[in-house]
Amino acid sequence: MATVRITWRKSAIGYGADQKETIRKLGLRRLNQSVEHPDSPSLRGMISRVAHLVEVGEGESR
Repeated sequence: MATVRITWRKSAIGYGADQKETIRKLGLRRLNQSVEHPDSPSLRGMISRVAHLVEVGEGESR
């Protein structure tokens, strides 16, 4: 199964609480932190909500 690597690149200060909550639900706690998740439509929807704050790449193959 494909994975997606998400890196938090821009601060969420000044953005709505819904976007801050989405960042947390993606598992990101600190700026420049990266996490990997299995690719799914719901994950892609979360990423699209905060695309201006994160950088998305391909995860490592398993």
